[in-house]
Amino acid sequence: MARETTPSDLTITPRDRRFGRGDRTERWWMGGDPVATALYNALSATFPKGEAFFVESVRKFRDGADPKLAGEIKAFVTQEVMHSREHVAFNKRAHEAGYDLSPLEHRVDWRLDFVRSKPPIASLAATMALEHFTAILAHELLRDPRHLAQADAESAALWRWHAIEEIEHKGVAYDTWLHATRDWPRRKRWQVKAKVMLLVTRNFLVDRTIGALELLRQDGLTGPKVWAKLFWFAFGRPGMMRKVFAAWASFFMPRFHPWNHDDRALIASAERKLALA
Repeated sequence: MARETTPSDLTITPRDRRFGRGDRTERWWMGGDPVATALYNALSATFPKGEAFFVESVRKFRDGADPKLAGEIKAFVTQEVMHSREHVAFNKRAHEAGYDLSPLEHRVDWRLDFVRSKPPIASLAATMALEHFTAILAHELLRDPRHLAQADAESAALWRWHAIEEIEHKGVAYDTWLHATRDWPRRKRWQVKAKVMLLVTRNFLVDRTIGALELLRQDGLTGPKVWAKLFWFAFGRPGMMRKVFAAWASFFMPRFHPWNHDDRALIASAERKLALA
């Protein structure tokens, strides 16, 4: 059986949207829930610098790419630049609501500086793993409307727009990785990508938890009951981290490719709803 690839008829379309300009976002914009708000804010705090890192990592390996992949890399870069722009604006509104995101941003810098100290292929491997992680979170966010049901309209629209484009370009970093490691034995490629995904997953869970707890501390919310509520939100109900486990585990299977699961129908449905909103 041949390895699956990105669909030949896939079009990656940058959608230049702006959200919440001139609006005041409530401090607990997720339906008055400080725990839900903290988790999403902690994730948003990573995006401007994280997505700039993704762009930098993929661009370094575009030389020699076939025309289709080269075009997809260009569209990927455009989408990621706009995502960074919108999350800078979102994070500014969080700051205006009273949050200090700088401790979270410093931790992002620390992680990225460490990866950048390694050979460039390490940055591409981390990007490839994080792009899969982001895409499966995006899929779940769009699949189950309950995740954003309590969010204010502009914030919900931002996260849905971002999710649409994360799914749409989910194969770009992976295909770039395949291009960059085309001369590697299959066993070496699997060993490296598996190790990187395990490290990335651990760091993602640790850092987002630390970030969310820091924001909750700024709300005056600390202690075991708060930790339990945070854990339950992530793994219990609505339980996004629990629900993406199978998709996460598929990364380790033979002949994995992000587009083995074609979720373009989900993108189309979410786009229609976003347009109506």
